[in-house]
Amino acid sequence: MARSPSSSVQAAREALAARLREIRLDAGLTAREVAIAAGWHPSKASRLENAVTPPSDADVRTWCRLCGADDHAADLIAASRSAESMYVDWRRLQRTGLRRLQESYVPLFERTRNFRIYCSNVVPGLLQTPAYATALLSQITDFRQTPNDVTEAVAARMDRARVLREGDHRFAILVEEAVLRHRIGDAEVMAGQLGHLLSIMSLPAVSLGVVPFTATRSMWPLETFSVYDGEQAQVELLTAAVNVTAPSEIEQYARAFDRLSQVTVYGAPARALITQAIEALG
Repeated sequence: MARSPSSSVQAAREALAARLREIRLDAGLTAREVAIAAGWHPSKASRLENAVTPPSDADVRTWCRLCGADDHAADLIAASRSAESMYVDWRRLQRTGLRRLQESYVPLFERTRNFRIYCSNVVPGLLQTPAYATALLSQITDFRQTPNDVTEAVAARMDRARVLREGDHRFAILVEEAVLRHRIGDAEVMAGQLGHLLSIMSLPAVSLGVVPFTATRSMWPLETFSVYDGEQAQVELLTAAVNVTAPSEIEQYARAFDRLSQVTVYGAPARALITQAIEALG
């Protein structure tokens, strides 16, 4: 099995913890002595050094001050913030609603030339109709109990989809056949969404394929993920978005995408699966 999508996050946290430990050792202090001098619980220094507890900015400044390494504080704080930005709780991203999150992707989408997108559960955001997006974002808003700005969020999602038709972008998109069958919204919403997928397939910049239920797989269904120009990957979990930047992990997602592509159908066979899903709506 592949490593956890959050493994690069943990690796970054462990690297930071190792730097804190080195600074302490260079100062000739024990972890307990640092904790006592800082006024912390005796076990806190050990938790920081073992990446059990991520340090706050104040923790880093205090640690460096007590170890006579104030000149290291700024770099360590930057490293800590970078590690924490890799794994971001959806509640934090969506605390003011969903519109700003939709808009935050625009710079990334505009600078990316080659998109590889795999979805196992819902239609990719770039391919959603307003009605489908409204149904889905309403469910997310209800589940996460975030401020309801669904109308504005849907408008922002539709606006960012202009990259499908503008600029020098290429989109390789794979969806599991289950995506065509999961009912997000009522039958009318789904019929409109599936019909939209048929029209999207004619866009010159878009390659849309479907992984059939009947495919003999060499790659199991995965969590939804996107790879941007081979430089960054984002993985969507129930509770968080994981931003992967370690080259070895990005390579794993790219390789998984290639494996999934091998059992994907395109063109007429893919259109047939979409049409069958429309007919099954009754």
